[in-house]
Amino acid sequence: MDPRGILDILDLTLLDEGASESELRRLCEFANQHLPAAVCVFAEHAPMVSSMLDDKTALSVVAGGFPVGSFSPEEIVSSIEDAIRLGAEEIDCVLEPRQEEDFPNENELAKLIAMREASQGLPLKVIVEAPLLGERGLRAVTRMVLASGADFVKTCTGKRGACTERDARLISFEVRRHFVSFGELRGVKLSGGLSSKEAAEGLIAIVQSVDESILGPSRLRIGSSSLIAHLIGDGGLGRN
Repeated sequence: MDPRGILDILDLTLLDEGASESELRRLCEFANQHLPAAVCVFAEHAPMVSSMLDDKTALSVVAGGFPVGSFSPEEIVSSIEDAIRLGAEEIDCVLEPRQEEDFPNENELAKLIAMREASQGLPLKVIVEAPLLGERGLRAVTRMVLASGADFVKTCTGKRGACTERDARLISFEVRRHFVSFGELRGVKLSGGLSSKEAAEGLIAIVQSVDESILGPSRLRIGSSSLIAHLIGDGGLGRN
């Protein structure tokens, strides 16, 4: 895939609560010049980023706890509503995993319903923290995320492990399975450790081998803070 094709599906991230005004400004300058699919920031940075960001690039905001997701549906609702009020056009939200045998259960379902309802129809990307889950847990939670109406299943935050080939393959298979079973098109977001064009291309190839229709920004996203530098041969964005 050429660099433009990757930029078209890239969520350019700066998830540092201590990010300076100059770092946020540089983020927006990169985005306005190179037009990724979205930029992704914390809610407290959304007003400033929204004021500087070209309307050709969506503003995605992480809500409901990051990198550790909230255990309270009420907190999730409040956080997402605040993100939207501050300018969010897309929502990224962690569904915190558990190691118990009953994961996922009605507790996760309640949080997913809260995410979907609070996001008010905006694109919702649910982060499942795949590196912390075995195959059964990853398949089960992916199916629940898709059944809840989320638009994308996102592999991980990158803070507790990187996205692997296994993660990309299993999630893509479940997205394909959901379409075959229910006729609903959903997306995959690959995130966590994607700092080179080669790494991104490798995971994209895995997704495509499972379902070649998972392509384009409405079905496939990549989350990274440093990948753009490898695509355009420029410097980084500061702290990641």
